[in-house]
Amino acid sequence: MQTKERWHLIDGLRGLALANMVLYHLLFDVYVIWGFDPLWPARWPVRVWERCICCSFIFISGLCWHWGRQHAFRRGLVLNGCGLLITAVTLIAVPDQVVWCGVLTFLGCATLLTIPVDRLLHGRWAAAGLAVSLVLLAVFWPVNQGWLGLGTWRIWQLPDALYRSRLLTVLGLPFPGFFSSDYFSILPWYFLFLAGYFARPLLFASEGVKQAARLRLPGLDWLGRKSLPVYLVHQPLCMAVCVVFLSPASPLCLVR
Repeated sequence: MQTKERWHLIDGLRGLALANMVLYHLLFDVYVIWGFDPLWPARWPVRVWERCICCSFIFISGLCWHWGRQHAFRRGLVLNGCGLLITAVTLIAVPDQVVWCGVLTFLGCATLLTIPVDRLLHGRWAAAGLAVSLVLLAVFWPVNQGWLGLGTWRIWQLPDALYRSRLLTVLGLPFPGFFSSDYFSILPWYFLFLAGYFARPLLFASEGVKQAARLRLPGLDWLGRKSLPVYLVHQPLCMAVCVVFLSPASPLCLVR
């Protein structure tokens, strides 16, 4: 029986994004939760790094949607369930850094939303879909702040009434006073996921891309294949590392 070919480089790139995410969250725990530099996430190099991690991970997730098409509904439900688990754990363990509408919840919603898109388009109009997705990503980028536009050009100031419902927060319209330490709303991020979805048939129409995609990034490709379980366990492990090496009660404490 013929089996599907594994594109190891895609796994490796997803693993690279995940490795950066783990490092970012470890440093976040050190600087913010343990109080060494609470303003660390706001520094512009850190913000650029964090945006690069998120954008690459979401784009690759959209690109990989095709290879999991058969089980997309189940995977979407699993991701949403894991997102709710993250919310519950952070609400209990670190309520001041609780995660509402985090990246796993977003990926679960995006996976489910792409099912009707795929059934409607059947892989057609990929170039147009990619272009439209990128334009909409740019236009909807400031939607969390209450407006749509391009850069500093405000095209439309959205009505305040849209931001009064807690139910619309997951869509991208956060209510007053909303806080989440890891907020990924459907808008604008779904357009980046769609960009990855539409980019896949365009990229893999090239034999050169297929040849490159067979390359392995040792260690990182394994990490990419295990991205969900690694994501679920990495934050407790990061906190454990902080407790061992930063807690004054620990014999291995490095900052006495």
